[in-house]
Amino acid sequence: MEAHYSPATIQHKVAIAACFGTFLEWYDFLTFASLATYFSVLFFPQENPVAALLASLATFGVGMLVRPLGAALFGSLGDKHGRRPVFIATIVLMGLTTFCVGLLPTYEQVGLLAPALLLVLRLLQGFAVGGEIGGAAVYLTEHAPSGKRGFYTSVLQLMGPLGILASTLQVVLLQSLLSAADFQAWGWRVPFLLSIILLLVSLKSRMNMFESPVFLHLREKHALSKAPLRECLSNPHTLGRMALLFFCISAGGSLLFFSSQVYANVYLKSVVRLDPQLAGTLVMLSTLLLFPLTILFGWLSDRVGRRPVLLAGLLLGSLAILPVFKGLMHYGNPALEHFNREVPVALYGESCAYDPFISTRNDCERNQQLLAKLSVSYTLYPAQAPNGTVVRIGNKSEVAGYQPEALTQMLKSEGWTEQADSRQADRLMIFLLLLFPVIAVALITGPQTATLAELFPARTRYTAVALPHNLSAGWIGGLSPFMITLLNVKAGNALSGMWYPVGLLTAAFVIGFIFLPETRNAPLDG
Repeated sequence: MEAHYSPATIQHKVAIAACFGTFLEWYDFLTFASLATYFSVLFFPQENPVAALLASLATFGVGMLVRPLGAALFGSLGDKHGRRPVFIATIVLMGLTTFCVGLLPTYEQVGLLAPALLLVLRLLQGFAVGGEIGGAAVYLTEHAPSGKRGFYTSVLQLMGPLGILASTLQVVLLQSLLSAADFQAWGWRVPFLLSIILLLVSLKSRMNMFESPVFLHLREKHALSKAPLRECLSNPHTLGRMALLFFCISAGGSLLFFSSQVYANVYLKSVVRLDPQLAGTLVMLSTLLLFPLTILFGWLSDRVGRRPVLLAGLLLGSLAILPVFKGLMHYGNPALEHFNREVPVALYGESCAYDPFISTRNDCERNQQLLAKLSVSYTLYPAQAPNGTVVRIGNKSEVAGYQPEALTQMLKSEGWTEQADSRQADRLMIFLLLLFPVIAVALITGPQTATLAELFPARTRYTAVALPHNLSAGWIGGLSPFMITLLNVKAGNALSGMWYPVGLLTAAFVIGFIFLPETRNAPLDG
């Protein structure tokens, strides 16, 4: 069958099938992130709104946590039986589970069964993505023309932002066409239900896929690995490069992607308190520039090498991410920034250790939760009197115990605003700030696809790429929105959590600077 096609035609068909399938995987997976703030209301009890948002973000993260299990299973199958059948299986699993999310009952309808069913489907989604992401990089790179791998394979990395762009665009469009009540009642289901159409189109393209020439060559030589996972873990050289992939390339790329494309949306809506439609539109517009930039930096890595481009992305990310998020507050809600800077808020109480996984136990924790929900920065002090909880606003206003209405009114009297004034928001500056992490993401993702495959030998390449890549994306990148939000609540400051990605990105840069080899033009059939 393949003999009837020229190499260029085969490469074209391979790129379309791999990329469209990966787009569907990311569209399905990230639609949940686009609706995280709504899911916190629809699927979780509302007695604790901050905990509900954290639970929603944690459910998103759980899908990331099981990605390594999918990577281990599907990676081994891909090295033993071929790339093509694995890609067909993962796309069917992802498409069906996403469609089922659109059919789920809400917490109001069935109680705790709703988040339980959502969690199960999220786990299956993560399992499917684990088999897809990483393996697609191997498959596409093994078909890439020599000397142009960075440019040819960079298009695969566009499927993540394209997936979130498509899901975000749908949400923004639905919000503009529907009333808030209708969107909450049924409009949120539309993106999930539409995924069945994308599944059918993607399945048709994948049924016509060509098997990897590198895999076919290995099979002809009877050189396929019988136990790819065991072979990876027992080979010190392969294991060392898997660790490098985990701590450096995949960690940096996933942290920057989720910080700029997922958490930025949550931050603008929940912390800056910007109008949700405006926030989604600005993030979507910044995402558009990922497309030309990713291809540009993939092409650049073919000219100057993978290593300098990757390191530039890690360095830019570690330096820019904290001032960017600080600037988003400054230009998105200057009134709230001024209030948090000029009006000291002190919380006095004992046993004040807020935990999103358990109910609040005392007035101090309830105040901690409320202040975080209102995006008010505060400092925690020991109680001034036994068993006494007091919130002091400015130098004279005090609220004893837990009085949410009184506290809210007192905050308003001191200058706190419940919602950002869209007229005061500097849309241009917010957009420009969002470009810094976007450029950092593009610097890493442009050469990333080719680098993943070039690091490892052919017989265990699928497993060696998929396992550490999904471990890192799941444990480090996928949980980053949850970790950032949790650290913010614990610290009483909406920016404290950003030290989590900054610290990890700095570590990734140092590790890469010391250990990352140059892989450009490395042979793929060895």
